[in-house]
Amino acid sequence: MKKKIIIAFFLLVAGFGPMKLYAQNDTAIKQPVYQVGIFAPLYLDSVFTKNTFRYKEAIPRFIAPAVDFVQGALTALDSLQAGDDSIHASIFDTKSYTEKIPDLIRNKKLDSLNLIIGSVRDEDFLQLAAFARQKNIPFISATYPNVSGVSANPFLVVMNSTLKAHCDAIYSYILQNHGTDKIYLFRQKGRQEDMVAAYFKQMNEQDGKPLLVMETINVDENLTTAFLKSKLDSNRKNVIIGGSLDETFAGNIAKACYEINKSYPITLIGMPNWDNFSALYNKKAMPGFPVYFTTPFFTDKTDAFSKSLTAAYYKNYRAKPTDMAYKGFESVYLFTKLLTKNPADFMNHISDKTEKVFCDYNFKAVKLNDKAAVPDYIENKHLYLIKILNGSISKAW
Repeated sequence: MKKKIIIAFFLLVAGFGPMKLYAQNDTAIKQPVYQVGIFAPLYLDSVFTKNTFRYKEAIPRFIAPAVDFVQGALTALDSLQAGDDSIHASIFDTKSYTEKIPDLIRNKKLDSLNLIIGSVRDEDFLQLAAFARQKNIPFISATYPNVSGVSANPFLVVMNSTLKAHCDAIYSYILQNHGTDKIYLFRQKGRQEDMVAAYFKQMNEQDGKPLLVMETINVDENLTTAFLKSKLDSNRKNVIIGGSLDETFAGNIAKACYEINKSYPITLIGMPNWDNFSALYNKKAMPGFPVYFTTPFFTDKTDAFSKSLTAAYYKNYRAKPTDMAYKGFESVYLFTKLLTKNPADFMNHISDKTEKVFCDYNFKAVKLNDKAAVPDYIENKHLYLIKILNGSISKAW
C-alpha cells in the first residue's frame, strides 16, 4: 500500500487495546447502552515498536485481512451514529501480548458484552465460542467457515457457511435443475475430498438408495483431457462436481472441461474456495466457458450500502474496500441493528430481512444428533451460485 494508507492504518490502530467507540447523536449516553465486542487478529504488538509502525512500505499481508475487516467495522459504526441507540463498541486484538482472550475472560473484561462479532479462527474461535456459551452471549463468527468441533452451543452463529452446507446447496441445485443429466463427482485423494464425497453420498442416499445417479471418479493430480473425455457422454448434458479444494486440481479439470465442452456439454461446479483461484479468471485461457461455485457472500456493489461504504472508505482510508471490509461492515451493521431492535429476543430475529445490508441470510439451527436438547450451532444456509465467465463473476442462482 502507499504511504497515505499506512498513515490511515496508523491512525486507525494506534489507540486500540481495546478501542471504545460510541455510536450516538446526543452528548449524553441514553439507556440502554448496547455493548458490542469486535475481535480480529491485528498483531499490533508485532507490527508496532512503541508508537512506530515497523513496516514502511506496506501493511504486511498477514494482518491485511484483519485490518480490512476492522476498517469495515469502523465504517459501519460511523453509519450507526445516525440512529438514536447508544452503542458502546470495543475492538480487541486477539493477538495482543498483554490482553489475550483468556486474560480478558479471567479479568471479566468481556462480561458486559451483549454481542460478540469476530473474524477469528482456531484457538481464538474456540475460546470465544466457549465464553459465549458460558455467558449466553451471541457470538457472530463472521468469516470462519468451520465450527472446529463445537457442539451444544445455541449462541454460536456461523455466517460463512461450512463445507457441508455448501455441498447441501450444490446438491439441491443439481436436484432442481439437472436431475435428468449425467452427474459426476470428480475427486482426488485427501481428507477434505473424503469429507466432500461423504456429504454427497449422505444426501443422495437418505432413504437407503440413490435419488440421483451420481458417479464418483477418482483422479490424480495429472488429470488429462483424454481421461475426462473417456468418462463423459457426448449425447447427454454432463454435470461435473469438482470435489476438491486444491487449486491445481481445479485448474486442471476446468482446462480439460473447456477443451471438450463444444462436443461434450458440461456444467462444472467447484468448491467454495474456487473463487480465489486465479487460473479460473484468465480471460484468454477459457473464453466463453463458465465455472460455478457457491458462496454466502455476494453483492454487485450497486446497492445503497455498497455505495455508502465505498465513499466513506475512500474518504477515511484513500482506498477501495476489499471483500473483508465488506464483511466487517455487514456483520457489525446488521447484527448491531438487530440487537438494538430485539435486545430481549435477539437469537430469534437473526434471519430478519428488515435490516438487510448486502447479502441474504437464512440462519438455521444445526443438530448433529436429532435427539439433542439444544442446537450445536446456528448456521447460514443461504448460498449463492456464482458464475465465473471471461474473468468476471455474476450471480447464477
